[in-house]
Amino acid sequence: MPRHNYGGQALIEGVLMRGRDAIAVALRDPAGRIVYATERLDSGFHGSRSSKLPFVRGLVVLYETLIVGTRWLVRSASVQAEEDEVELGRGAVALMLGITLLAGIGVFFLLPLVLSTLIAGGNESRFAQPAVEGLVQVAIFLGYLTLISRMPDIHRVFQYHGAEHMTIHALERGDRLVVDEIRKYPTAHHRCGTEFLVVLIALSIFAFSIVGKQPPLVMIGSRFVLIPVLASVGYEVLRLGARYRANPVVRAIMWPGILVQMITTKQPTDDMIEVAIVSMEEALRADGEAFPSGAGTLARDRLELPGAERSAGGRRRGVGDAESNAPVSIDPPLPGA
Repeated sequence: MPRHNYGGQALIEGVLMRGRDAIAVALRDPAGRIVYATERLDSGFHGSRSSKLPFVRGLVVLYETLIVGTRWLVRSASVQAEEDEVELGRGAVALMLGITLLAGIGVFFLLPLVLSTLIAGGNESRFAQPAVEGLVQVAIFLGYLTLISRMPDIHRVFQYHGAEHMTIHALERGDRLVVDEIRKYPTAHHRCGTEFLVVLIALSIFAFSIVGKQPPLVMIGSRFVLIPVLASVGYEVLRLGARYRANPVVRAIMWPGILVQMITTKQPTDDMIEVAIVSMEEALRADGEAFPSGAGTLARDRLELPGAERSAGGRRRGVGDAESNAPVSIDPPLPGA
């Protein structure tokens, strides 16, 4: 059993696993090989005393996840397109994240506010508009996930998402990291980012009902100001929910997050699980953790990126190769990111 709770995210034909101090990525390239890479977590906040404080740690994790996740989504797409990768600089990542976050706030927070104001504008009750806003927010969220899940490419990403969760389940139960053992676990997991989003929406409905019906500028400003606060609180709620999941009351409260994962996770194929296994094994190695029994049998190649040292002959390597015994930094971390 590892000393750290591992998490991750699905990529384009791959899986990213986040460990204590490093991330590992494994991808299935167009030739069918599994390629992998690791990089240290170095956001400028990671590992500092302040980054471990309640209500601060969630924002640090969210920041690191957005920065690293965005960069690797682009890289994974480049691998599938068999294109020469153009490395994203700090400014490009910041611009992409800024546009994405503004679009997300606009669709999932401001649009429900506008629609609910139009629908309940004539109602004098202080809570009518927030109640309608919450219903619209939930409908947009579920409708969006259901719609994109029907796209073939996104469906495959959701399959890799399921493989990631199943592999984490197996690790946490102390099982061997092999396909047959991992197959018995569900695709949903109680520390999933989807569950975090469900918690965030629930908290926003509660918080915005307290704000109530106010002048338009006040209501719009409250959405921008409260989102980081709600995110930090939501992270703590997710941690508590994971710690006390055996409690039936807690399990019932957090159950909507598991239900929504029926949309965002799908049953993976065996070769997808193999990719998740390699990602987990490399994440364990990067953190200096011991491998579970029977691990390390899947062949893999190091992912070649600009500035990375090329493997001798480009041959496949297994986990036991001496050259891959130390964590590999595939590129220098982004300054301050």
